[in-house]
Amino acid sequence: MDSLHSKRLPEGDRGNIVLVGLMGAGKTSVGKVLARLLRKDFFDSDHEIERATGVRIPLIFEIEGEAGFRARERKMIAELVARENILLATGGGAILSVENRQLLRDNGTVIYLRAPVKSLLRRTLRDRARPLLQVPDPAARLSELYEQRDPLYREVAHLIVDTGNQSVRALAAQIEAQLQQRSQPQPSMN
Repeated sequence: MDSLHSKRLPEGDRGNIVLVGLMGAGKTSVGKVLARLLRKDFFDSDHEIERATGVRIPLIFEIEGEAGFRARERKMIAELVARENILLATGGGAILSVENRQLLRDNGTVIYLRAPVKSLLRRTLRDRARPLLQVPDPAARLSELYEQRDPLYREVAHLIVDTGNQSVRALAAQIEAQLQQRSQPQPSMN
């Protein structure tokens, strides 16, 4: 199976690239490298929320709950996708909102970084900044999140990339090549 699956790209997308996927998929790590390769400004929606509020996301979850955090996330995503020529790494749950999915899809090329639950768990196991994984059975919780969110990531994505065991640089270079290939005019079939 190819590691990159694609759908028709958006028209008039402001030159933005948006990375979606579960926590631990590599959105921030790959996004930073890919942004340099593509000469785009990099933003991480979770980091921007923390910058704007002055507190870490786990504290927002603790004080306002997930609903309060998601409201802040919707507002931040709307602000960020209004910009041009950015690469945006979203939080894993950003796609839960229909409004966010529409904003992301209409204002950029959305790439779903897909990884197996086993890989995601290995990458996130010791990270205390993941409020949704602070449960007795993080593996079961991550599997549940994957089952719930995978169809939404697929719905919003223009491209689906299986991250596999590639290095961050190799994955970013692969995505860059695929984006360049897709931006080339396609020969007519007449």
